[in-house]
Amino acid sequence: MEMCWQIQRPASLRLVLHQKGRLKINTCIGFLHPHPKSYSFSSLASLESQYSSNGFLHQITATTDFSRKKQGRMSASGPKSSAPTGFGRRTSAQKKNVEKDSNATSTVTNEVLRISNLPEAKAIVENQSSEVFGERNVLDRSETEDGSNQVDNKITEDDALLQVKIKAERENLRRKEIEALAEETLLRGDRMFVYPLTAKPDEDIEVFLNITLSTLNKEPDVLIMGAFNDWRWKSFTRILEKTWINGDWLSCLVHIPKEAYKIDFVFFNGQSVYDNNNSKDFIIDIKNGMDKVEFENFLLEEKWREQEKLAKEEAEREREEEEKRRIEARKAAIEADRAQAKAETQRRREMLQQALEKAVVSARNVWYIEPSNFKGGDRVKLYYNKSSGPLANAKEIWTHGGFNNWVDGLSIAEKLVDAELEDDSKSGDWWFAEVIVPVRALVIDWVFADGPPEGAFLYDNNSRQDFHALVPLTTPEEVYWSEEEDLMFRKLQEERRLKEEAMRVKMEKTGRLKAETKERTLKKFLLSQKDVVYTEPLEIQAGSSVTVLYNPSNTVLKGKPEVWFRGSFNRWTHRLGPLPPQKMEAADDGSSHLKTSAKVPLDAYMMDFVFSEKEDGGVFDNKDGLDYHLPVVGGIAKEPPLHIVHIAVEMAPIAKVGGLGDVVTSLSRAVQELNHNVDIIFPNYDCIKYNFVKDLQFNRSYHWGGTEIKVWHGKVEGVSVYFLDPQNGLFQRGCVYGCADDAGRFGFFCHAALEFLLQGGFHPDILHCHDWSSAPVSWLFKDHYTHYGLVKTRVVFTIHNLEFGAGAIGKAMKFSDKATTVSRTYAKEVAGNSVISPHLYKFHGIVNGIDPDIWDPYNDNFIPVPYTSENVLEGKRAAKEELQKRLGLKSSDLPLVGIITRLTHQKGIHLIKHAIWRTLERNGQQVVLLGSAPDPRIQNDFVNLANQLHSTHGDRARLVLTYDEPLSHLIYAGADFILVPSIFEPCGLTQLIAMRYGSVPIVRKTGGLYDTVFDVDHDKERAQAQVLEPNGFSFDGADAPGVDYALNRAISAWYDGREWFNSLCKTVMEQDWSWNRPALEYIELYHSARK
Repeated sequence: MEMCWQIQRPASLRLVLHQKGRLKINTCIGFLHPHPKSYSFSSLASLESQYSSNGFLHQITATTDFSRKKQGRMSASGPKSSAPTGFGRRTSAQKKNVEKDSNATSTVTNEVLRISNLPEAKAIVENQSSEVFGERNVLDRSETEDGSNQVDNKITEDDALLQVKIKAERENLRRKEIEALAEETLLRGDRMFVYPLTAKPDEDIEVFLNITLSTLNKEPDVLIMGAFNDWRWKSFTRILEKTWINGDWLSCLVHIPKEAYKIDFVFFNGQSVYDNNNSKDFIIDIKNGMDKVEFENFLLEEKWREQEKLAKEEAEREREEEEKRRIEARKAAIEADRAQAKAETQRRREMLQQALEKAVVSARNVWYIEPSNFKGGDRVKLYYNKSSGPLANAKEIWTHGGFNNWVDGLSIAEKLVDAELEDDSKSGDWWFAEVIVPVRALVIDWVFADGPPEGAFLYDNNSRQDFHALVPLTTPEEVYWSEEEDLMFRKLQEERRLKEEAMRVKMEKTGRLKAETKERTLKKFLLSQKDVVYTEPLEIQAGSSVTVLYNPSNTVLKGKPEVWFRGSFNRWTHRLGPLPPQKMEAADDGSSHLKTSAKVPLDAYMMDFVFSEKEDGGVFDNKDGLDYHLPVVGGIAKEPPLHIVHIAVEMAPIAKVGGLGDVVTSLSRAVQELNHNVDIIFPNYDCIKYNFVKDLQFNRSYHWGGTEIKVWHGKVEGVSVYFLDPQNGLFQRGCVYGCADDAGRFGFFCHAALEFLLQGGFHPDILHCHDWSSAPVSWLFKDHYTHYGLVKTRVVFTIHNLEFGAGAIGKAMKFSDKATTVSRTYAKEVAGNSVISPHLYKFHGIVNGIDPDIWDPYNDNFIPVPYTSENVLEGKRAAKEELQKRLGLKSSDLPLVGIITRLTHQKGIHLIKHAIWRTLERNGQQVVLLGSAPDPRIQNDFVNLANQLHSTHGDRARLVLTYDEPLSHLIYAGADFILVPSIFEPCGLTQLIAMRYGSVPIVRKTGGLYDTVFDVDHDKERAQAQVLEPNGFSFDGADAPGVDYALNRAISAWYDGREWFNSLCKTVMEQDWSWNRPALEYIELYHSARK
C-alpha cells in the first residue's frame, strides 16, 4: 500500500509502504516526480529540524486502512524510469502519473494541504507504521536481511540528497523575501534593513546596507561596528560583503547574544569616514529577550561573579604566600632550634665536665655503690655511713638526687634503711637505699638529708660540693653528646609546636569573640532605633524586598494625617535614582508604626530614607540632617572608602597626655577596620616613644613659614602617621604641653599640616581636628585652602573638653561643617554655652569607645589568668589575689573598691576621699587608689592621706600616687567595683574599661557616665531603649550622701546576692563599649558633612 505526503512549500513528499511492510517515503521536490525515491523515517526528523528552525508551517492529513495487508512483498509503486529528479516545474502528465501511482498501490487517500504541524504528523505516521511492523514481525530473517546493506546505503545517499534540495529551496525562498524587503526599504527612502525583520536573542541576523545611499558610497571597504544594549555589551566589527541583490547592497551576519535587548551600530570605512544615521546611530530592538532592568541585574551578577573569582584568586594567592611564609618560618625555626640545641648541649657538656672531674666511684668510709659496674637504667644500692657526717644523730636518712650535674633538677628521692652489715671491713653506721640510675646519666648527683625533699632540715652535702658518682658503663662520649643534642632539638621542636598551637587557638578565639561582638553590636545598633524606625527583616539583603516600619509619634511628624516614605540606595547615589514617594500604611501588628516596602537592588550597600508629611514634601523627618541610613548585606557592590585625615597633637601610645590621645588612635583604627582610609598628621616631638612607631622613614621635605619642614612616615598601631618636623625647634621642648607659646606652636603646626596636604597632592574627604590645640585647622582651611586644591574636603571638629581653650573652640564651631563632642549628655550639658549654642544644628554627641585590643583580659600580659565572660569569676579571683599580694593587702575574699584617676577637682576628689573612708568603715572591705595630681598641693594632700591609711588600715587600703600602667590593668581585673565620682565628665573611659574587665562601675550621673552606666535599680527602661541591660550603680548629687547611696547599695549587693552579683559581672563584660558602634556613627557624620 502507499501513503502520499505532500508539502505545499517548498517541497513535497510521498510516503510509500511496500515490500513486505517496509515503509518508505517518496520525495517530490517542486511538483511530484513520476519516479519517486524511497526514504526511511529517519528523513522525517531531519526535515522537521530544518523546517521548525525556520518558522515554516506544516500540516499532514493521512488516512489508510492497515488492517488489509498483503501477504508477501509489496511492490514498489509507480513506473520505473531512469529520468533524473530535480527542481523543474512538473507537467500535467506528470501530475496524472503521480495520481495513477497512488491509486494503483493502496487504499490510502491523500489530500494536498497547507503544512502546519510536522512533528504531529511524524508521530501519527510512526505510530501507524509501528502497527504494521508489529503485526509483520514474523518475517523470515533471511528474507528481511537480504540486501539490507544495499538498501541502507541507498537510504543514506537519498537522505543527503534530500537535505541538499531542501536547503536550496529554503535559500531560494530566503532570497526572494530579502529582495522584497530591499525593494520596500528603497521605496521608503531608507538604506538599511535586517533579515529576519524580528531580531531575537541567541539568533543570527543579516544586516543589509545600500552603499549608493550611504556616505560611504565611494569607499572601497565598508565595515559595521557595533555593540549591544546602548554600546555596553559585546562590541563587534565585521566587513560587509557584496550581495546578489541589485542596487549595490552589502551585508554581513551578526549573532545576537542572549543578554541583548538592543543592537547599536554604525558603518564606517575602517578609518574615519562614518555613516552613523545622522549622528543617531542605527538601533534595532530585540524581542523576547531581557529588558533593560534585567540586563542591569545581569551585569551586576556578572560583576559579582568576577569579584568572587578575583577574590578566590586573591585568597589563593594569599594562601600560597602564607604557605611560603610558613615554610620559610618553619625552616628558620628549625635552624634556630638546631642552633639552640647545639649551644645548650655544649653548655651542659662544659658544666658536666666540672661534675665529672669531681665524680668518683666511692668515698672511703662515707659512701659506695653496689654493684660497682652499672649503667643507666640499672637498679643499684647506694650505701651511706651515717656516722661520717652531720646526720649521725638523725632519725631518718634520705637521699635527694639527680644526674649530670642536676640537669633535670631533683629526680631521685629515696629513704635509706639500716644496712646491718656483718662485714668487719665496713666500720661505721651504714644505711642504704635502692636507686634506679637515670637512663641518660654519665654521673649521679645527690645529697643526704634528715627527711624527704619537702620536710628536710639538716643536710650532708659534701661540704657544699654535693656527692657525684661516675656511671662506669656509658655510651662513648661523642655518641652520647650527639644523642643529647638531637634529644634537645626534639624537645625544643615540641615546645615550639605546643606554643604555636596555643597561640593559634588563642588568636582564633580572640578573632571569633571580636566578630561575635561586632555582629551583636550591629544588631543592637539597628534595634536601638526601633522606637522610631526598623526593618523586616532586620538585616537588609540585596536583591530582596524589605519592609520599613516607622513610628511618627516619636518624631516631628507626630499627629500628621499622612506620612510619605522617600528613599534610595548607596547614600542617594544609586544608578536607578530615588524611589518614587510612597504613602505609608498602618502596620499589621496594631502598633503605632506605619509601613511600606521596597525592592533592594543587587548593587545596594546602603539603604537611605527620610519621611515627609506630604507627597511633595512639607515637614521632613531627616534625623536632624543625618538622614536614615541602614546597611545592606549580600550585595555585589561595596561602599567606596572615605579618606579621613586627623590633625591632632596627642596620640596614644607615642605621645599621650589624656583621653584625647586614646580617641585619636582608637577611632582611627576602628574607622580603618571598616575599610576606609585614615591618615594622622602629628608633630614630631622629641619626646615621642619611637619604640611604638613601625617602619619609620623619611618621606619628603618642604618649606613653609620661613623654615624647612621635614616629614617622616610610619605606622602606629597599624595607622598611617605623618610626622611634621619643623627645623625651627618648636617641638624640641621635651614635652607636649606646658610651654608659654603653646598656642603659637600648635597654630603653626595646623597651618603647616594644611600646607603639607596641599603640596603633597592629598585630597581627603574629611579633615578631623580635635579640641583647642588643632581647632585652627577649621578656619585656616576655609580662609586659605578651600579654593586652592582641597575643594571636596569637609571639616569635622570634636570637643573633648570645653574647659580648655573656649575661644578657639567657638571659632572652630563656626567654621567647621560638622561638630561633635564625646557623649550625648555632655552635648546637652554644654548646649547653652555661648560658643556652642549658635551652632546646635550641626552639633552631635557620640560616645567614645575603648580599644578592645589594648584592654583585653583574654590577652593581657599584666594579669595572672586570662579570662573572658565564660570564666570571669576564675580570672577576677586570681587577679584579686595577685593584687593583694603585690600591694601587701590581706588575702581575703572581701569586696574590693578600685579608683583609677587623675586627682583633680573635676574628678571629684572630695567624693573620692569620702568613699575611701566609707568603704573601710563597712565590714572590712578593701580599697585601692592609683593616680597622681598635676597640682602639687593636691598631691601632697593625698600623700598625707596615704601615710595615715597605711598606718591605720595597712592590710585593707593602699594608695599608689603615681602612674603605673601594669598596675592599672591588675586593678581593673582584681577589683569588684570601680568608683568614678566625677563632677563633670565629657565621656570617661575608666567606667568602660572597668566593664571590659568585669568590674561593676559606681558613677555620678553626668556626661558620658550617664550615657554608659545604667543603674540596676532605676534605669531598666533606659537601658532597654539602648538594647542593653543595667550594668552598675549611680548617684545624682555631688555630696557625701549621694556617693553613700550608690556605694552602700553596691556593697550590700555583693554580700546579699553573690550569685546575682557574679551574673552582673558577666553581663557588664559582655557589653560592647569598644569603637564598633561609635565608628559607625562617625562614618554617618562624615557622610552627612559631605552632602
